[in-house]
Amino acid sequence: MVKKYKCGFDICGLLLFIIIMLPNFVWFAVPAPNDILRCESVTGTIDVIASICQLLMISALCLVVNQQRRKLKFTPLIIAVSVSCLLYSVSWIFYYTGTANSLVILGLTVFPCLAFLLFAIDRENYIVVIPASIFALCHFVYAIVNFII
Repeated sequence: MVKKYKCGFDICGLLLFIIIMLPNFVWFAVPAPNDILRCESVTGTIDVIASICQLLMISALCLVVNQQRRKLKFTPLIIAVSVSCLLYSVSWIFYYTGTANSLVILGLTVFPCLAFLLFAIDRENYIVVIPASIFALCHFVYAIVNFII
């Protein structure tokens, strides 16, 4: 299984990362009204694990390539990735219009994780799935504990 992977560069993985991060860059620069996301986190250890897994996930998504993957095309998984990105953007729009309810927080949490996981599965980059799954779980716990409960 390891032999079918090589170090390389997946521009589509980088583009997905940039698409997901764009609203975050805006948020870093321009606070939203009712900006509850800037509060102190109570899940410090989980946040550290999430950050490490996020770094591993993005690194593997961009720098590990399955040599046997098929050419990128509009598959049901890629369509689901696109829909996840769209719903993530819609969640940010709601957040910036002052809506910071549980549904919006879950949208900001679940959809980017889903986009990364589905993209990795479509690209047959199963090395990404483990850190992406751990990141998704930690990100979900962070959101639930800090903003929903």
